[in-house]
Amino acid sequence: MRNVLVKEFRNRFKKEPERVFFCPGRVNLIGEHIDYNGGRVMPCAISRGVWLAVSKNISKELSFHCLNFPETAELHLQTSYSRSGSEWFNYPLGILNHFAENEMAVSGMDMLFYGNLPIGAGLSSSASIEVLTAFAISEMFGLSIPKTDIALLSKKVENEFIGVNCGIMDQFAVAMGKKDKAILLDCDTLDYEYLPLYLGEYALAIINSNKPRKLTESKYNERFTECGRVLKALKKELPAEHLCDVSLGDYSAHRHLINDPVLEKRALHVISENSRVEEAVGALRAGELLRFGQLMFDSHESLKELYEVTGKELDTIVDFCKSFGGCIGARMTGAGFGGCAIALINKDGIDELETQISSYYENKIGYKPEVFVSEVGEGVKELLK
Repeated sequence: MRNVLVKEFRNRFKKEPERVFFCPGRVNLIGEHIDYNGGRVMPCAISRGVWLAVSKNISKELSFHCLNFPETAELHLQTSYSRSGSEWFNYPLGILNHFAENEMAVSGMDMLFYGNLPIGAGLSSSASIEVLTAFAISEMFGLSIPKTDIALLSKKVENEFIGVNCGIMDQFAVAMGKKDKAILLDCDTLDYEYLPLYLGEYALAIINSNKPRKLTESKYNERFTECGRVLKALKKELPAEHLCDVSLGDYSAHRHLINDPVLEKRALHVISENSRVEEAVGALRAGELLRFGQLMFDSHESLKELYEVTGKELDTIVDFCKSFGGCIGARMTGAGFGGCAIALINKDGIDELETQISSYYENKIGYKPEVFVSEVGEGVKELLK
């Protein structure tokens, strides 16, 4: 991809790009909807992502181009910038706005982006663009910003400039990913550790439902509020700061405080999912992929029955994976209500999986899913010649 991007950069800007950078997307392996309840998540970087070819210019212009979209933008250097509708270039523009408002001077730049992450599929395309742009600027202008700080400023841009109230997981995962490693991350404290993720005879398959997932249209805020109500009820007798501080035993002994069957289901998902993450940590450290895969299936079942955030499309994918002989684990990943599922598939069965699930899914849903295999890869980096 690097050579294609360089060639197109030459065609558009009539010069060579000075440098080329790449930032991956991410999936969350397990630990869904518990980050805002004090739990830990387990994302990893994937091999698809976003590329950027870039050069400085002397015209004091910021030039934004992308191979995925026809819209371009040419802006004079300013001390601040304003969001422009819903255009793709708002993501890199928000990063430039952060640098401008913090008086971190940059020159004019010609930028050409390309991504192969499906838009709206929950693989963090927006976070990838933000982290990619911030990292490239840091490297181009010798700012030496630590990757953890790049993740934090990218989240700030997403929250304040773009207007999406996301957490830190996406930006952190794509900035800090390592090959063959999962990240165990506390989203509140940013305490993290790397866990071994050696798949051996298995591969990580990402199955896009092709139903776009939009955070603003999901029931994310509703679930957030429900969890807050549960915590308030339990705190009458339990010294819990977060819902994930409550053990399954304490929940069973105090569930009468909730006195609402829907809220009881929400609480049981959060508390049991937090427990599954701890089990998953042990499974990866012990190299027990079969155990890890079963925890993935259990996670999806909980998200379906207790948290109710999956939907027909994702359930259809996971139901198929349960019956497919080469699959040892599968679950939705991300906020839910569309987007992607992930599965651990025997490498010898990938082609058969793609053929069979396409027919099965189309028969149930009316259109085909997209299936691709991903390596567990590095976070944001420069691509050298």
